[in-house]
Amino acid sequence: MATVYELLDWLQSDQPSSRTQARVSAAYKLCILLGKNRLAMFGILIIACLVLISCFAPVIAPMDPYSQNLQARLSPPLTEGHLLGTDSLGRDILSRLIYGSRITLLVVALVIAIAPVFGLLIGTVAGYVGGWVDSFLMGLTDIFLAFPRLVLALAFVAAVGAGIENAVLAISLTAWPPYARIARAETLTIRSSEFIAAIKLQGARPLRIVVLHVWPLCISSLIVRVTLDMAGIILTAAGLGFLGLGAQPPSPEWGAMISEGRRFILDSWWVATFPGLAIFFVSLGFNLLGDGLRDVIDPKAHKS
Repeated sequence: MATVYELLDWLQSDQPSSRTQARVSAAYKLCILLGKNRLAMFGILIIACLVLISCFAPVIAPMDPYSQNLQARLSPPLTEGHLLGTDSLGRDILSRLIYGSRITLLVVALVIAIAPVFGLLIGTVAGYVGGWVDSFLMGLTDIFLAFPRLVLALAFVAAVGAGIENAVLAISLTAWPPYARIARAETLTIRSSEFIAAIKLQGARPLRIVVLHVWPLCISSLIVRVTLDMAGIILTAAGLGFLGLGAQPPSPEWGAMISEGRRFILDSWWVATFPGLAIFFVSLGFNLLGDGLRDVIDPKAHKS
């Protein structure tokens, strides 16, 4: 037990003895504050369930999501062997929803790996260099912001062709400008701080300053923005799938499932309803997590 108390004292120390201790202690305190937010924890629960379902899809799914049984087409929910019913080709909707979670997570992960990184690069360069570079990069950012996200994604996919890879590129193309704006605003504040001036006096080059000192201070704001944007990314991916420009049949993509089910919405409501509910709950989970992170990370939210 003494070891546990020592660990807690080490985590809660107000005077960390090393940079590692400071970072771990900050992460611990962040988790404690986040744990007190019930809505944020509910969002984390939804996202954790999504991850687990996608990882263990072959074990959880009761049937092959691609297996067709025309004799059981459009079977209602709670039919024997089909908890959520079947679609127009007799495929089990529950199994297709479970495997569709993999496509959703894949799109989210790839967009996270592309858009925030590119936006961070553009924003920090614009904010740190300034001058005509700032004007040019922010002008380019404003051009992208002028177009509605879904319209720009549709134009890109229509130009290069349908498919999940092109859909990811299209969503990333429309998602990076807000991150660039946030990174630029943070960089402008950090650039004029005293510790940056001290680092310059030590002979540090601009690239080292940006990578080692500016980027880490921009990440917290970007993380909050990323979690809040996940719902929009999922909806955009579903919109492309609904229009036939995302994942192609017979992939169990949720937007494509809704598109198929809209033809039977009056008589066989379950075909489109359950994929729509899946999109709703996953989007809700990311929104709740984003709101919780914003409340925890924003120091203004904790004024006594």
